Amino acid sequence: LKCVIFLLLSVIHTLRYFETTSSQISGFPQYVEVVLVNDLVIMHYDSNTKRAVPKQEWMNNVTEEDPQHWERETQICLNEEQVGKGNIETAKQRLNVAGGSHIDQRMSGCDWDDETDEIRGYFQVAFDGEDFIALDWTTQTWVAPKPQAFPTKLKWERNGDAVYWKNYGEHVCAENLKRYVRYGEKTLKRKAPLVSFLQKSSSSPVTCFATGFYPDRAMLFWTKDGEELVSLDLSSVPTGDWGRYSCVFQLSGVKDDLITKLDPGLIRTNGETGVRLDKIFHKTIRFFVFFIASALNQSLTSFSLTPNSFSAALTVFIIFRYLSSRYTSLERPLVVVSVNNENNKDVKLYIDV
Repeated sequence: LKCVIFLLLSVIHTLRYFETTSSQISGFPQYVEVVLVNDLVIMHYDSNTKRAVPKQEWMNNVTEEDPQHWERETQICLNEEQVGKGNIETAKQRLNVAGGSHIDQRMSGCDWDDETDEIRGYFQVAFDGEDFIALDWTTQTWVAPKPQAFPTKLKWERNGDAVYWKNYGEHVCAENLKRYVRYGEKTLKRKAPLVSFLQKSSSSPVTCFATGFYPDRAMLFWTKDGEELVSLDLSSVPTGDWGRYSCVFQLSGVKDDLITKLDPGLIRTNGETGVRLDKIFHKTIRFFVFFIASALNQSLTSFSLTPNSFSAALTVFIIFRYLSSRYTSLERPLVVVSVNNENNKDVKLYIDV
């Protein structure tokens, strides 16, 4: 018997613009802009090609409503490229650094709650990998973590830049985001998982797994009375207390968790039948890896090994690289690792492939 639960909750959609301007870095474009919707790359521009191009097939639909869209995006990127070059020189003066290799990074965009229609924008700047200045969306004030950024903060306050970014986030960015989500609805729509409990044999641990969800960023873990558990060995838990344990699934972009209470009647087994429930569990195996496919109901794959921590990590890395090369962005699995160390404590790693 499979426990099937559908997740019908509000979803947060995101539109993010990442701009990177560099100086004196050989073999790397001086300016690169990447646009993402729900963390899926939809547009790319760099100073070598001088063209904004779509990275998803469904993004070509934009020209049906707006034939000049890509020409306009290209012109915007050309302008931002020049702005980025000036930003590097300004930051070098503010921070009193010499020539050489430097990187200016900017991230802007907006989030949209498709249930409440709430919009939240953001804009932040980093220089050489450290925060330089950012907009506090709630207070509409500029936050400058470095004293050297205060002149920029004062200038932007005088110019009313916070008002500009607020209007941009709530109108231009929001309208673009809603339009892109409409174009890529089949790809971008969050998909609820199928949640099941599995016990491979009478000596195996009970595993909670989920399939068929999107996007491929999610967390899956056990809780007891609402508190997250580092490890769970049901062999020492009375059957009457099983109702206190739940499997929790957290899907990226969805505000509410999907919680499935542990129920002996919902456990699927591949081993013998008619076994007393209080005797079917064994102590937690030392190393257990399983993959949760993120689309097309991919089947569960599991491995039982007894390596040391280094070889365990190496094994996971090899599997991770193999899966990355095999699956598309909609099919890539979430890798969940549970390692039982010498202190008999489980360490869980959640790897976003």
